[in-house]
Parts: sequence; C-alpha cells; structure tokens
Amino acid sequence: MSLPRPLPRWRRAVCAGAAAFVIGLVSVLLLQTERAGAQDIGFGGSLLRVCADPDNMPFSNDKGQGFENKLAKLIASKLDAKVSYVWFPEGSGLVPNTIGNESCDIVMGYAQGTGLIEDTNPYYYAAYVLVFRKGDPSLAGVDDLADERLLDKKIGIVAGTPPVSIMAINGLAANAKPFSTSTVPGAPEPVAEIVAKIASGELDAGILWGPLAGYFVQSSKVPLEVVPLVKEKVGPRMLYGITLGIRPNAPEWKHTINKLIAENQPAINDILLDYGVPLLDAEGNPVKRATAER
Repeated sequence: MSLPRPLPRWRRAVCAGAAAFVIGLVSVLLLQTERAGAQDIGFGGSLLRVCADPDNMPFSNDKGQGFENKLAKLIASKLDAKVSYVWFPEGSGLVPNTIGNESCDIVMGYAQGTGLIEDTNPYYYAAYVLVFRKGDPSLAGVDDLADERLLDKKIGIVAGTPPVSIMAINGLAANAKPFSTSTVPGAPEPVAEIVAKIASGELDAGILWGPLAGYFVQSSKVPLEVVPLVKEKVGPRMLYGITLGIRPNAPEWKHTINKLIAENQPAINDILLDYGVPLLDAEGNPVKRATAER
C-alpha cells in the first residue's frame, strides 16, 4: 500500500521500482538507529518523525490529506506527540539530503515480510482487485483470474505489478492494456485512468491495487464493482499485510507501536474505509465498519 501502500506506489515493496525505494529506507533507518537516544519519540521525545511521500494520494501528501497522514496523526496523539515529516518521493529510491539532520521513527505503508527493515504487525490487509461496471452480466460472479469469461475482455493493468504474471498464466495477456507509472510531477495516475476508462466502457475491467482502486472508484459517476482477488491458485499471492516500517533493534518501540495498533484498530479501520479501501482480514474476508476487527 504504498509496496503490495501491494504497491504502488506501491507502489511500496510489491510494485515495480519499490525495491529501490526500500533500499533507500534501509539507509534512512540505519542512520536513525545510530541516533537513537533521549530525544527519540520512543524514549520520551515530543515528535513522531514519519517518512512519507509528499505527493502520493490517497496514501499521503504534504497537505496531510492521505489516510497515512491520518494514521500518523492518530498514533502521535496516543503518544502525546506531534508529527514531523521526512518527505521524499517514493519512486525515486533516494534518501533526501536533509536526512543527516532528520530521521524517522516510522515508515508509512510498508509491506509485511520483505525482511529489509523491521516492521510492525499489520494495521490492515488488502489485495489486488478486479474492477468492472456494476451490473455487467458478462462479469457477474467473477472472482478469480482463471475464469474463462475474462479471456475476451479488455483489461487495464499497471505495468510491472504482481497481477501481470497471473494474467499471463491464465491467458489474459493478449487483451491486456498496460498503463505505466510516471515519476514526472503532474503525470496522470494510471489507476485513475484505468478506472475512468472502465466507467466509460473503453475498458471492460481493471486489475488494480485495492486501496488505490477503492479511492478512485468512490468518485466514479458510473457504479463500479470491486472484487478482491484472494482466490488465485497460481502466481504471487495477491493479499498483503500492510505494516509500519520501524528502526531495527528497538524492541520496546516495536511493542509500543504494536500495542497502539491493537488498541486502536477500529479507529484505523474507520480511517481506511473513509478512503474506500477494500479492507480484508488475514484470511481475505471483508472487514466492515460494524465489525472493525483485524
């Protein structure tokens, strides 16, 4: 969520180019480890230093409008702290020049289990999803990419994301319409483009990272269906646990953040659902606002 935030962004550790981003974060957190001391938030400080992308909606931006901004604010409030951001574009994979004077206590939206930096327990689970026009009889009930009804469909996909290989295995590559992610400021968001083309009928469907798809589907004037792809039997897993990246070798800090996640899960779920995130539990079952549980 950027990863998969699956994504992303993923755009975080699960999308093309995310590896370079994570390598940059490793350097950030190694510097942070060296500086750990009395001024760190986990050791009695007053600032929660957060690594995040300044222009990556719906995840985060420098105006504080993303759901990761809201989550950072929630965590800081529980620690009687204020949020202080270390900004840098996720896609660049570069540590900002200011990192020598700044550091981060948490990294927003880090995919579970990559092993490159320490992570917390997941604060949500999400999957890649199939998006199509609500009421389309030719796709009603489709919930996995092996369904033969997809074979003749024009399907939008973000180039380099995990579903590409599953599409190829299931013979869907011929009609796939790839869209590329650009690092140029102001460039179109490919997921938004795909959602718009599904709504207009130019595409039959899209296979997209759930948090991004849900966000853009919310604003579509044409009703769209969002189906999590959690039943795939081949290729990479499509369900991801999304965590917070934290500095290594700080078990008390990790325990503190894990405890905050557990105690505030209903509020975290509310934030995510407000942004249209198709929330799931660890087994891939939908999580609703009334049953706000991990």
